[in-house]
Amino acid sequence: MTGIAACTLCPRRCGVHRGETGAGVCKSGAAAHIARAALHRWEEPPISGERGAGAVFFTGCPLGCVYCQNREISRGENPGRAVTPEELSAIFADLEAQGAETLDLVTPTQFVPQIVRALEIRRPGIPVVYNTSGYEAVETLRMLEGLVDVYLPDFKYMEPGLAKALSHAEDYPAVCLDALREMVRQTGPARYNGRGIMTRGVLIRHLILPGHTRNSIAVLEKLGEEFPAVPVSLMAQYTPPETFPEGARFPELTRRVTKRELDKVSDRLYALGLEGFVQSRSAATDRYLPDFHQFDP
Repeated sequence: MTGIAACTLCPRRCGVHRGETGAGVCKSGAAAHIARAALHRWEEPPISGERGAGAVFFTGCPLGCVYCQNREISRGENPGRAVTPEELSAIFADLEAQGAETLDLVTPTQFVPQIVRALEIRRPGIPVVYNTSGYEAVETLRMLEGLVDVYLPDFKYMEPGLAKALSHAEDYPAVCLDALREMVRQTGPARYNGRGIMTRGVLIRHLILPGHTRNSIAVLEKLGEEFPAVPVSLMAQYTPPETFPEGARFPELTRRVTKRELDKVSDRLYALGLEGFVQSRSAATDRYLPDFHQFDP
């Protein structure tokens, strides 16, 4: 496959030539790589439903959070399997045939051109979900207009200093807000089918980080100000990475979120009148992490 010259897909715009091997912040080459494609029952209810989302986990990531729970595939340790757009389209169709409620594209940013081609080959009959860190270039999101039904972005930080320390992206708050505005523009208000599956709209996730409830509350307040009608998924599933060399620099991230921290943030969610979901602390376990050594299709 021809390499991607001067790549500017993500907000880092590192401009590297993406040839056969991974380059740049995302560690990705020209071909799309996936680590797993299977039914996944652990997304939010409007995404997974009863049968599960057809989750396609792409390798690489333009963000690079120090606490990443999928670091095996996000940092180039597990390069996954290379697929052509034609093969990717066939994988999408296979997941739909298995009964997937939605097509869940996980960490897809670095492979948007390949995904666009795969969706143009065959448009799935189930909602297409773009599952992202929220660190997105508006120009790249516009390539997906009319192809993505549901955006499932994180909104990780309102504090630039924290974004710089934990994700090497001081511009994350401003970039993410611009991306959220574009996602809402494309999809409009949330819509659901008769079984409660989201068929259109945006569902914003926020992962509470231990020791950083002030940031979480600032995120919720910004959402209440700009996106009061957009549903929010408040996540308490943070699990310290098994191997965490950065733990000495960020000791608060070596533990799980406390009940007091979850209550403090969720109380603010309710006070703001935001709709959505609050995850139980029982989700903070590695049993919900996918096995990237198993490839189903």
